[in-house]
Amino acid sequence: MDDVRDLKALQLDALREVANIGAGHAATALSQMTHRTIMISVPEVNIVPVEAVAELLGQPDDVIAGVLMHMMGDLTGRTLLIFPEASARALCDILLRRPPGATAEFGAMEQSGLKEVGNILTSAYLNALSDFMGMMLVPSVPALVIDLAAAVLTTTYLNFGTERDFVFCVETSFRFGDQGDTLRGHFLLLPDLASLRAIFDAIRLG
Repeated sequence: MDDVRDLKALQLDALREVANIGAGHAATALSQMTHRTIMISVPEVNIVPVEAVAELLGQPDDVIAGVLMHMMGDLTGRTLLIFPEASARALCDILLRRPPGATAEFGAMEQSGLKEVGNILTSAYLNALSDFMGMMLVPSVPALVIDLAAAVLTTTYLNFGTERDFVFCVETSFRFGDQGDTLRGHFLLLPDLASLRAIFDAIRLG
């Protein structure tokens, strides 16, 4: 699908605005969940071939936490929310109201917290996309994997199809009002081919 390269700046801006709306909703939900001020911004939105995703995420031997969900409804595909290990630990500290640096391992409570963050963020992004396209999008129950980046991005977890697959990659920045730290993650939307065409058509009309 070479026409991905033909998307104009204004159309990519429209996609970024959809992501910003989703981030705003997610920030509100996470703030209510943690009783802390959380701001989520979208520094960058990229549409890249699936084989280029690894370059955006760092080194293949970096440990990352990934929350995988399936997108169902009028559009189908997969979503993956990725945090570097350090960001995932810091998020667990905040979710479980621990002092910074207290999370040493990803036990059952930590994994549950990361899944809930993934559920909130993914649902918020899909709701924003749903409103933009006028379609129904429903996320599945989240699954969590903590592994080397190279392993998480293999077909074992994502079931990539052909080399024509494209990924919407949303860089996501979390900032907490009562501390200066900023955590970064990436939200990946991997639509199936028919859904990818529908999203491109909607962006062009938007």
